[in-house]
Amino acid sequence: MLAFYAIYKSYFRLALMEQFQYRVSMLIWLLGGIIEPLMYLVVWRTVAQQQGGAVGGYTENDFAVYYIAVMMVSHATFTWIMWEYVYRIRIGLFSVMLLKPIHPIHNDISYNVGYKFLTLVVMVPIAALLAWFFDASWQPTLWSLAAFVPALILAFLSRFYLEWGMAMVAFWTTRIDAMNQAYIVTTLFLSGKLAPLELFPQFVQVTANILPFRWMLAFPVEILLGRVTPIELLIGIGAQLFWLLAGYLFMQLIYRAGIKRYAAFGA
Repeated sequence: MLAFYAIYKSYFRLALMEQFQYRVSMLIWLLGGIIEPLMYLVVWRTVAQQQGGAVGGYTENDFAVYYIAVMMVSHATFTWIMWEYVYRIRIGLFSVMLLKPIHPIHNDISYNVGYKFLTLVVMVPIAALLAWFFDASWQPTLWSLAAFVPALILAFLSRFYLEWGMAMVAFWTTRIDAMNQAYIVTTLFLSGKLAPLELFPQFVQVTANILPFRWMLAFPVEILLGRVTPIELLIGIGAQLFWLLAGYLFMQLIYRAGIKRYAAFGA
């Protein structure tokens, strides 16, 4: 454990240094993560106003709190790794990573966390500013705040393992844009990012409960907003643990299979 601590500490320091070097790129990613939920917030608040103040049990205030929470949870859990490995394999960077005596995923996790740690200094004030601008009122309970932290960690890890495993498809083909886009669209509808899942038809809600997407975003948000009961919390944590294990096994399986057929190329 001490060895891993030293490794992650070094990776984390390198991640911070790299992000300072690519400030414009970091700003573009931040703007995308802020503008998207803000657009949904404005649209659904407008719909609620036209429907007499509420839609499907969500008031204008509920929509404001929901999408601000979605913005922060999405920022904490998102990854860009599915777009990275095609590039790394094409130019030979992955061969260099394989020479290190540590699994490549540790490098990717530490860089992801480093980016988010650095950008929190922007995201937190923006969330506070949006809450003030939209007059968002939120009164969390102590148990929901306590449960939110492990649920957020499980959401991040299960999403990271799943998407890291999908990134390994680059071992077999360097044309994975269509797969990535299909995954993003599916996530948009079934994770609660486009709209609260309660507003979707019943069959969509059932599908979201079966697949991993709700547990990677909507579930932590629902906990934070106090929209789950203690029983639903236990069921949700169980679902997160299941998808965490499934994502880990999937990642390990496809990585080992890919390594066996990997042939380095590039500079």
